[in-house]
Amino acid sequence: MAGMFIDVEVDPKVAADPALAKKLTEVCPVNIFAQEKDGRLRIVAENLDECTLCDLCIQAAPAGTVRVIKLYER
Repeated sequence: MAGMFIDVEVDPKVAADPALAKKLTEVCPVNIFAQEKDGRLRIVAENLDECTLCDLCIQAAPAGTVRVIKLYER
């Protein structure tokens, strides 16, 4: 579920990797990511529009596996 202004897409392989999920959860300054008890990544939909476009999540994941989509540019 997208926010009003921002959506985030994460490759399913990244979302299923507990180490990458932890890394994404730790780097996001506005808590867009959370880690489930089983280690999987969860996107916190209500925080999507808090995104500061810092790109830390993009830098923390393998190239092309995390996308921050600016819905207002569509």
